[in-house]
Amino acid sequence: MRLLMLGGTEFVGRAVVEDALARGWDVTVFNRGRNEPPPGAAVLRGDRTAPDGLRALADAGGEWDAVVDAWSWAPSAVRDAARLLAGRAGRYVYVSSRSVYPLPSPPGADEDAPVVEGSPDDEGFDDYARAKRGGELAAVGAFGADRTLLVRAGLILGPYENIGRLPWWLARIAEGGRVLAPGPRDLGLQYIDVRDLAAWTLDAIGKRLAGPYNAVSAPGHATMGELLDACIRTTGSDARLVWTDPERVLGAGIEPWTELPVWLPPGELYDSLHLSNADRALSAGLHCRPVDDTVAATWAWLRTIGGRAPQRADRPSPGLPREKEAQVLDG
Repeated sequence: MRLLMLGGTEFVGRAVVEDALARGWDVTVFNRGRNEPPPGAAVLRGDRTAPDGLRALADAGGEWDAVVDAWSWAPSAVRDAARLLAGRAGRYVYVSSRSVYPLPSPPGADEDAPVVEGSPDDEGFDDYARAKRGGELAAVGAFGADRTLLVRAGLILGPYENIGRLPWWLARIAEGGRVLAPGPRDLGLQYIDVRDLAAWTLDAIGKRLAGPYNAVSAPGHATMGELLDACIRTTGSDARLVWTDPERVLGAGIEPWTELPVWLPPGELYDSLHLSNADRALSAGLHCRPVDDTVAATWAWLRTIGGRAPQRADRPSPGLPREKEAQVLDG
């Protein structure tokens, strides 16, 4: 298989490239050159946000069985790349997001649920959900519905994470001592390991799948307690989890999801993000590994880069300030 990866050096893109190379695929990456792709990939340089930024891709010629694009900003960049490649690639895979469904969405919502408005011609980025929907429309507009796979990923964790959610929990627990653990302990989590996302995406290319798929585990794949316990085991920390009721957490002015990554209190937003229907992807072969594997691999990667995870410039750095945590623990 001949694969073109737009990006290919960070988080989802890197996981896709690594998996494709391990399968013996012929992989080309097109990116700005800020980071090096995995060894073995051919490289084309260009900035798709710049005028004439796709020239290297246009001049290179060549054809591919599939293009994978995980772009998260202005949809016009997806539009321009997809139009350029429509006659040179068999399929276009756009790594979208379950954020395209309006919030709140009911528990059990599947791919037929309503989606937000978006435009493939939007040249700005001020709303993540609308940008992802615009990217979907751009891909379908150039390749057609039968040649476009929309991978609507849920919460993504694992090695190379540049959002900082699981890395923050690992770093905090590695420090030890009392750790504010937002309850309830048995609160179910729905997410996907980036390596499972990559593997399923490449399998889907081989199966010639098209259309939207909610690429995330079944609800309750792990619990908040299982995630944090895995962090303790993996780091060998002496951390002591202090389980705290959601009401007390919220009453202290702590922001779910951002200050306490991954966690949401039971309610409408939790239902939207942790109780979606993933049956279509699971029936199409999606396999989700145990939480211990995800945590251990992320910790091993963090240790190879000095323990400090890279952070995307367009996302706020997550985590709970220690003084805010202490106020709750000592209150």
